[in-house]
Amino acid sequence: MHNLSLAEDVAQEALLRALRTWSMGGVPANPSAWITQVAMNLARDALRHRKMATGKEAAIITHQEQMTATPAVAWEATQTIRDDALRLMFVCAHPEIAPDAQVILALKILCGFSTGEIAHAFLATEAAIEKQLTRTKQRIAEAGIGCELPEGENLAARLDGVLAAIYLLFNEGYKASSGDRLLREDLCREAIRLAALLIDHPAGRTPRSHALIALMLLTTARFPARLDDQGELLRLDDQDRGKWNQPLIARGLMHLGHAAQGAEISEYHLQAGIAALHCIAPDYASTDWEKILLHYDELMRLKPSPIVALNRAVAVAHLHGAQAGLDAIAAIPQREKLDRHYLLYTVTGELHWRLNHHQAAAWNYRKALSLAQVGPEQAYLVRMIERSQSVPSEPEASAG
Repeated sequence: MHNLSLAEDVAQEALLRALRTWSMGGVPANPSAWITQVAMNLARDALRHRKMATGKEAAIITHQEQMTATPAVAWEATQTIRDDALRLMFVCAHPEIAPDAQVILALKILCGFSTGEIAHAFLATEAAIEKQLTRTKQRIAEAGIGCELPEGENLAARLDGVLAAIYLLFNEGYKASSGDRLLREDLCREAIRLAALLIDHPAGRTPRSHALIALMLLTTARFPARLDDQGELLRLDDQDRGKWNQPLIARGLMHLGHAAQGAEISEYHLQAGIAALHCIAPDYASTDWEKILLHYDELMRLKPSPIVALNRAVAVAHLHGAQAGLDAIAAIPQREKLDRHYLLYTVTGELHWRLNHHQAAAWNYRKALSLAQVGPEQAYLVRMIERSQSVPSEPEASAG
């Protein structure tokens, strides 16, 4: 934990050496061990250059031996966390580190997120995230935070940070922040795997853990219908619900039932409830938008954010009309945080379209296109711009 930057550097260099070496000599029998050994050697060399080899090299060798022996970290007397990624997420969720910093650290160090992807998740600038990471590493050094895990209740106290990291890992898979692919199903599968491991152990078997995995399963169930055969983005009202994965929906609803035990309610409960309402509606017209709006109202009370408020505005528009939706967008607290987010202008453009404000719709869609960084989203916005421009112009409201 005191050499996080070094760990990142040697991991990247080890992977680069693997690509060069394996492309010529083939993949070794144990790729993971090969990369680990190279990384350890690089770390030892770096520490020697820092004139710290005497104190650090023994620690690295000891750690390598422990890794080879597949250590088990105590959860309870008879329970262990055997998954490396999950264990390290709990390490990052140290109580001496601020909650947001815990999640940022886990996403950067463990999940391999770029600074831009983390900034997108937190509606922040890359510079702000870089500063946060620097401050966090300094805090780790000053507080002498190590890789040890506590046991029992002390371990359970770190659960919220772990759940938040898994949630954002899934979100990046559900809607990539950049690139040609809208979905990164590998990230979604990994997030679901980690959440399932949590639920298998006493400290992670909580209602909010069940709620999170319910949310992820119910959302993943709709993946087969999010894109058409040409890879173009489909809105919820255009999706073929016959393609939704019913076994996943059933599993998600089962976990949502477990999440309902006790008096606890979390943001994951409310988001899973919204996902469930979409999944159980036999068709788009049957969607219970009134209940969805109630969920968003409670979510705004429990954990408000500009993104939640924007989604709430969509529900308002379905219930009370497009103008009510625009009014709700205008009233979003800290709306300026959405200025760099294409969804603000996509939703605004759609609501103007419904009001026959075609010029305003086109302006917002063009603004959204300038901000969108994912191929299918860009293609969708181009279609929306063409649709708006194909209608004869008429007097209408401003584009804001």
